Amino acid sequence: MNNTSKEFTHIRKNDLPSMVDVSDKSVTERKAVAMARIHLGHELAELLKKSGSTKKGPVLQTAVIGGIQGGKRTSELIPMCHPLPLSSMDVDIELEGEYALIKATAKTTARTGVEMEALTAASVAALTFYDMCKSVTKSMKIESVCLLEKTGGKSGDYRGKN
Repeated sequence: MNNTSKEFTHIRKNDLPSMVDVSDKSVTERKAVAMARIHLGHELAELLKKSGSTKKGPVLQTAVIGGIQGGKRTSELIPMCHPLPLSSMDVDIELEGEYALIKATAKTTARTGVEMEALTAASVAALTFYDMCKSVTKSMKIESVCLLEKTGGKSGDYRGKN
């Protein structure tokens, strides 16, 4: 099958990779929200509910900073991802039972969407969370990373399921 240029936007007719040309797209306000879910286990969940810290320091605060930094550097991590001027990057973390729920929200006014920035922020925050807590337990599981919603742009709005 050599007709990949119609199926995949990042592949040219000769099957070589290409960055998508967005110069004809309209500049619009765009927002994306992604979530990562980590199973912590009972011991770690209780420790974080009591103190919020491990030997490495404040877990939630450090994971928020990691997520924001990751979201800002998405184009350096994901091949052919456009660098975007982010208007806002927020990362929120809630402890729920034996889980940490990380929600990352990215906003921009640009020619292409911020789904990858939100997904990267949630992923890096989850990895930072793991790094901060691995001295307590290595059995944490990053169970999912998903796009919850996106607004703006040519393809319209999207609302996923939690």
